[in-house]
Amino acid sequence: MKPPRDPRSHRPSKPQEGRPRLEMPRPQQGARDQRPAPRPAQHSGASEAPRGTVWLYGVHAVAAALANPARRLRRLMLTEEAEAGLAARLPQPWALAPERTDRARLDRLLGAAVVHQGVALLADPLAPPPLQQAMERPGPVLVLDQVGDPRNVGAILRSAAAFGIAAVIVQDRNAPEETGALAKAASGALETVPMLRAVNIARTLVALRAAGCWVVGLDAGGAPLSGPALAGRRVALVLGSEGEGLRRLTRDTCDEVAGIAMPGGTNRLDSLNVSAAAAVALYELART
Repeated sequence: MKPPRDPRSHRPSKPQEGRPRLEMPRPQQGARDQRPAPRPAQHSGASEAPRGTVWLYGVHAVAAALANPARRLRRLMLTEEAEAGLAARLPQPWALAPERTDRARLDRLLGAAVVHQGVALLADPLAPPPLQQAMERPGPVLVLDQVGDPRNVGAILRSAAAFGIAAVIVQDRNAPEETGALAKAASGALETVPMLRAVNIARTLVALRAAGCWVVGLDAGGAPLSGPALAGRRVALVLGSEGEGLRRLTRDTCDEVAGIAMPGGTNRLDSLNVSAAAAVALYELART
């Protein structure tokens, strides 16, 4: 007769620890290895990529990822038409040999609603640099306090690339992971603008102030943001979540709070979408 099983053997394993704090260096991606690519999971959604990987899609996002030496690439799938379009944007040879496929197969892999443009790339997520390394890049810093929509974050990254932002810092627990939707909205900027994840936004703002940044929170209640008035300062611009805006502790940690002047006339609205607000504010800062 078999002895009864020890009930402790059925206890769930302990959850994995969260990401290290922003101030802690993270392992950097090495050169692309030559190990066989993992077989993609046969599911309809892009979120069903093999563990530790992400499906990127869209010509701009995939071309930028192929050109980024920090990316570890796994599998490239293209339709015949998309291969010609990708080659026009990024001359061959590419870092990864493509697999010819059709749109129906990509629809099944990524989801029928995904606008993939006939291009899909399986890759490892990027490893963000430590804060000190990111601060070595010139330009302002953009901090997103609990901005949760991946398309908003992607659009903000695109504006950040256009206006020479050194880095975008997001709040770790309440920001989207790197996804195909985020990368496509960023239109390649995810590969060129470092995106860091902070455990505590207020402490990160203190660190940015210690590094010489003037921290400006963007809020409708502040005086109009003026780029010329900030000439000579390195600005860290802070934007709050889509619904609630800046949290109290975040706001209190800023050096000043400023808003966007919106005359509007009879059709005036009192706020903008966070990605639109970021673009307008970065344009104003560029006037310095």
